[in-house]
Amino acid sequence: MSWFSWLITLWPCSTPSLLFVGLVGRQLGLRVGLQVVQTVTCSQWGAPIDQGLFQHGDVVIGGLFSLYYKPPAIDHDFTQLPHYKSCTGLENLPLQYVYAMVFALEEINHSTTLLPGVKLGYHIHDSCAIPLWALQAALSLVGGDSTSCNSAALPDYSAGYGDEIGQRRGDLPIPLIIGGDSSITAQILSRILGPLSVPLMSYTASCPCLSDRRQFPNFFRTMPSDIYQARAIAQLAIHFNWTWIGAVVANNDYGLMAVKIFQEETQGAGVCLAFVETLQRENIRNDARQAALTIQASTARVILIFTWYTDVRELFLQLSKINVTDRQFLASEAWSTSGDLLQNPLAAEVASGVLGVAIRSSPIPGFENYLRNLDPSRRPDEKFLREFWEKMFGCSPGASSFSSQTSLPLCNGTESLEGVHNLFTDTSQLRVTYNVYLAVYAAAHALHNLLSCPNSNSPPGNNSSTCSHPKHIKPIEVLQQLNNVNFTTPQGEMFYFQGADIPAKYDLVNWQNAPEGQLKLVLVGRVDGFDLHLNESAIQWSTGSSQVPVSVCSESCRPGTRMATRKGEPVCCFDCIPCADGEFSNKTGSPHCERCPSEFWSNAERTACIPRQLDFLSFNETLGITLTTVALSGATVTAAVFVVFVYYRQTPMVRANNSELSFLLLLSLKLCFLCSLVFIGRPSVWNCRFQQAAFGISFVLCVSCLQVKTIVVLAAFRSARPGAEALMKWFGPGQQRGSVCLFTCIQVIICIIWLSLSPPVPQPDFNIPGLKVTLKCAMASVVGFSLVLGYIGLLACTCLLLAFLARKLPDNFNEAKLITFSMLIFCAVWVAFVPAYVSSPGKYAVAVEIFAILASSYGLLFCIFAPKCFIILLRPEKNTKKHLMAR
Repeated sequence: MSWFSWLITLWPCSTPSLLFVGLVGRQLGLRVGLQVVQTVTCSQWGAPIDQGLFQHGDVVIGGLFSLYYKPPAIDHDFTQLPHYKSCTGLENLPLQYVYAMVFALEEINHSTTLLPGVKLGYHIHDSCAIPLWALQAALSLVGGDSTSCNSAALPDYSAGYGDEIGQRRGDLPIPLIIGGDSSITAQILSRILGPLSVPLMSYTASCPCLSDRRQFPNFFRTMPSDIYQARAIAQLAIHFNWTWIGAVVANNDYGLMAVKIFQEETQGAGVCLAFVETLQRENIRNDARQAALTIQASTARVILIFTWYTDVRELFLQLSKINVTDRQFLASEAWSTSGDLLQNPLAAEVASGVLGVAIRSSPIPGFENYLRNLDPSRRPDEKFLREFWEKMFGCSPGASSFSSQTSLPLCNGTESLEGVHNLFTDTSQLRVTYNVYLAVYAAAHALHNLLSCPNSNSPPGNNSSTCSHPKHIKPIEVLQQLNNVNFTTPQGEMFYFQGADIPAKYDLVNWQNAPEGQLKLVLVGRVDGFDLHLNESAIQWSTGSSQVPVSVCSESCRPGTRMATRKGEPVCCFDCIPCADGEFSNKTGSPHCERCPSEFWSNAERTACIPRQLDFLSFNETLGITLTTVALSGATVTAAVFVVFVYYRQTPMVRANNSELSFLLLLSLKLCFLCSLVFIGRPSVWNCRFQQAAFGISFVLCVSCLQVKTIVVLAAFRSARPGAEALMKWFGPGQQRGSVCLFTCIQVIICIIWLSLSPPVPQPDFNIPGLKVTLKCAMASVVGFSLVLGYIGLLACTCLLLAFLARKLPDNFNEAKLITFSMLIFCAVWVAFVPAYVSSPGKYAVAVEIFAILASSYGLLFCIFAPKCFIILLRPEKNTKKHLMAR
């Protein structure tokens, strides 16, 4: 049997009720004929609609509250509904809600500014927390409760059903209902009353789905949507830097939606959920035990709980069994103010320091006195008050207008609520009660706007044709006015609806230890929309101190390190990796390291960038001193050889092969040794220009001398052959000096052009990592430097080739052999120089170039002049023309 067919079968069979069934069927797209409806057997449900609080007035407002608990177990066969008598146990707090509505209506009726001249009445019913009983009561309120099933006339509700039904019932229609104490009940009522445009205003329904105006155009509420409390809890987690949070939620839309919104709000803020455990009402004990074990095993110290207080009670019981008492709980409004939990000894043991979001509280002036002055003897027709009195004082207050089968003795008349302390009389924190109060005032202001006359001198409700009359109010008109209501509450707050909702306002509460050993509720802040106002100094945490608990998967990385996420784990779990050289992080928990600017380098701790120190090859350091010593030694040895050659300049060994070239070669070698000193010291503009020019010209002069010497050896050998005597005329002393000058001038021209167009400049080499940055002569033109080296290499290769060809000439002392060996050393040094120079960092590249200069200079010096000095100084008998010319 479908639920709609079941609805038709069991519905109270008055004509208006049949009308509602037909309207609901058409709203749902079902084809329900009147003839089918009229053939239904009439039967009354178990919940009597004639029991409640009633007060007639010019306009009557309906109220639905769940005053009783322990509803009977309802089988899935909905055709067998229990009788109302089985729903027992009057609750104190919902009874306070009822009298908040009555108090607000009486307050408005005494007002001279709000609905003057119009008396508001009420019809209040109990639904026993059963949505279907709430539905029956709601339809009875707006459609009547006649038991006649014979009328087939269907009045036009859209045109205003008040006259017809009111005449039939003898009372006025209900244009608005305050009720729907749960989201499920509110959805059912709103969908059923929607086709009739009857406004429904809930004081506790918080499901975000009810904000959809397309599905629920007639729904309003004075309770914020759950979206806002989930956002508020997310803001708390971000505010206190809790990045590793566990969640225990109800396995329904209430809990699962909260987790989803929490994750959306914390996305990008580094907050992760360590786990999500769900609680099912039907399996609460096992689910709570599993959730408790998960909490115990997790490293998360902050636990978000988004479920009902009865589920939380079972969870606390399981936590106490395994001795988990050091967790910080975040509470949703469903249990953050639960008196049952606050008075539970397990809560004091497990849940001290709870920080929760609560329905905002506000005082209602005069309400406490109103409650304490209630007396069933003065209100004999109020069944609920009478039952509360009997339970409170154990006596019957006397006769009433309804049947009472109590066996309690009569009260003596001295009973009073003045000294009673329970949830009914406690007005210290009015939360849902204040929502009911606001709902009544919102309805009153909507009616005031509807009944107000354009002529301000005419009060609402007069017979002017320009004013609406209370007896002709249409629900759709009230609905339209509610959409535009905007007023200031008696507490001084602005009130208006944003669609179905009001601006979100919550209290932030903290469970703190009281001296008597129980927990007390302390207000520590408020939430106003998206703004969080928190008094952190007033919070008592689960640790018992004012120190904010820490709940992280990984400790924040200290400055100088960065976070590196672990593979397969949430982003909140990471390792701390030291920053690389040249990078820094100066914040705790930095996700990455910043690279220092090129002029700076990271300090040893990698927490800051410090200016890089200029470094160069100086005369004061060991390497500079060593190279300087070697260079000066080479120059000294060269000078000594020069002195020996000058002293023995008339000997055949010196005069052989043009002594001028030998002296010029020694001079160039000395220049080669000395030019290496120009590379040592702080580079400057002129220093950078001079060192490369001196190096290039000195070596070209040296190699040119050797090349001319080699050519002279070859020419001398060839001229000794018959017919070749004239060959030496072309290689006389003048031609030899001219050749050396020509070869050297070419290098001079190359250097002039290079240094004029794009000379080397002193420049820090920031590309080399390290705190010390090398100040070097940067080659602005690689082409110029390449031409200088290339020309030296060309001369050296040519000289090597010529010397190699002349190495086996039959002279006893053949200088070509010495030149060949010296040029081999020279070429080997400079071929090895190129890769060594390129790969050497900083000042060591300069040291490599100096080493190449000195090595090649020493090679030329010793290979060419050492044998000659040996003969001159140690073997003078061989220093004769005869010996040199011998074959």
